[in-house]
Amino acid sequence: MAVAPGVRDASEVAEEISSGRLVTEEMLLNVGPQHPATHGVFRLLATIDGEKLVDAEPVIGYMHRGYEKLVEQRDYRQITNLVSRMDWLSNIQNELPLAMAVESLMEIEVPPRAQYLRVIMCELNRILNHLMFFASFGAELGAITPTFYAFREREDIQMAMEAATGGRMHFGFFRPGGLKEDVPRGFIAQALKGVRQVIDRLPDYENLLLGNEIFKQRTIGVGVLEKEVAYSYGVSGPIARGSGIDFDVRKDEPYLVYDQFDFQVSTAPNGDCFDRFWVLVHEVVESAKIVEQAFEGLPSGPVMGKVPRVVQAPVGEIYVRSENSLGELGMYLISDGDRRPYRLKIRTPSYNNVSALGHVLRDTFVSDMIAILGSFFFVLGDIDR
Repeated sequence: MAVAPGVRDASEVAEEISSGRLVTEEMLLNVGPQHPATHGVFRLLATIDGEKLVDAEPVIGYMHRGYEKLVEQRDYRQITNLVSRMDWLSNIQNELPLAMAVESLMEIEVPPRAQYLRVIMCELNRILNHLMFFASFGAELGAITPTFYAFREREDIQMAMEAATGGRMHFGFFRPGGLKEDVPRGFIAQALKGVRQVIDRLPDYENLLLGNEIFKQRTIGVGVLEKEVAYSYGVSGPIARGSGIDFDVRKDEPYLVYDQFDFQVSTAPNGDCFDRFWVLVHEVVESAKIVEQAFEGLPSGPVMGKVPRVVQAPVGEIYVRSENSLGELGMYLISDGDRRPYRLKIRTPSYNNVSALGHVLRDTFVSDMIAILGSFFFVLGDIDR
């Protein structure tokens, strides 16, 4: 029987299989731009050969909101509520480096009580962030129970944050010189209750996923990000520490009063999905330790330093960075002496972290793609800003 042009007969295919040189046709697969494993409007252009990812190109920009230009049209107090919306899971931490940059330029001294409360707020926010990714990563791999656990624990901490700031997601609580106002009565008890519940129930969390054999099979040895590659892409935060990079701005370049607390920087050596998740879970414990120590040493006094009626930074420039939930958040502020910034360049952690995805996904299996994407713990608003 004659074979149609361009179609190989069975004997040719059998010969290719036996010789180990089966020729297949590559296919382009669009993952997104709206996919449940991408934490925002994100597109992955994947080149697939059979069940293998030959190449993967992250495509961003679907949520670009132009923060770096918008801040030029607002004064320093108004910017606080703007930058808190970049990473909607690390909102109050987004406010911190901006406030510190203005304070450095204006030589404003922040009262001790405000510094302690800033640390407490940032660490509570870190716990909220990590619990959210604990929930989402489990769900992406087919385990829905961790979602209920994580949201139960998040609620008590979320209520404490809401009572203090008046906001549930976007807090707008930090100001150049300190805080908008002091925390209300009952805040300390509510926050400590939430933090201690997380610590008490951590063994349940570990058993649900870290001790689960199916979870281990889906994550151990999958999506390896080598230490040298992480360095070259500027990866930071839990992703970098999951590749054995022992760097945390809170420890290596202490700011606020972080040098007064005893806590460990969790690292893991293998750089795979499991290690990244392991670091994320154990950072919750360290944040809880910091919160308890900060409450124990919380001084009395004002929460706002001596700030001029009009916040107007002098001519100059400064770069300030802090340890955000997902890595290093840096702000390069240029002032021309006006009440508004002349220029603000923002270095967000998710942007650098996601840039390494193309390398990590290359030559992996399609079935592992969602596990790898989920283990990078990115927020698209933080990337597109």
